[in-house]
Amino acid sequence: MSDQKILLVDDDPDILELLGFNLVQEGFQVEKALNGADALEKALNWLPDLVLMDVMMPVMDGVEACHEMRKRPQLARTSIAFLTARNEDYSQIAGFDAGADDYIEKPIKPRVLISRVKALLRRNAAETAAPPVSSGIVIDRERYMVYKDGSAFSLPRKEFELLALLASKPGRVFTRESILDSVWGNDVIVGDRTIDVHIRKLREKLGDHCLKTIKGVGYKFEQ
Repeated sequence: MSDQKILLVDDDPDILELLGFNLVQEGFQVEKALNGADALEKALNWLPDLVLMDVMMPVMDGVEACHEMRKRPQLARTSIAFLTARNEDYSQIAGFDAGADDYIEKPIKPRVLISRVKALLRRNAAETAAPPVSSGIVIDRERYMVYKDGSAFSLPRKEFELLALLASKPGRVFTRESILDSVWGNDVIVGDRTIDVHIRKLREKLGDHCLKTIKGVGYKFEQ
């Protein structure tokens, strides 16, 4: 059995049973919750690698649960994906704003869902590679902290991932397309301005000297 853990959250027991069966067949460890409040408690105790969650649920909905999970440092390395029949733009935006890594629409075939789950887990594993030490900056992936000249910074997830990507290969120019693919993923629709805003926020916290803009191409990290 895999050591990768998936928390399923849905107020429909039949959906939990179906999804749980398919994921267990693939060797994943699976826990289940019927609402967002229950999911938050189980996530904090179990520390899953992935939370696969519906949006509309009683007690606490998925968006609120996602938002609360993202406040907890112990869940910083947990990926969160919504699996929901709601496909309105505003619903997806709310999910991503709350900190979700993916938004998967129902209905979806079990084999396709398994592929999406594995892709999310691979991405998460790649993001937890050994941290670089460059330009006076230390990136601690275990604690999701950044240290610069002795000062500690706790960055929002996407800012952290963007910095870690650029610093993983100092001097290399990362195109906007590769940044979007690595940090936000192919299934997430965001504009170029999203990258610019995150770069600006990183410069405000870490200074201008290490993050360089290559006009018309993308960005690079300099030691």
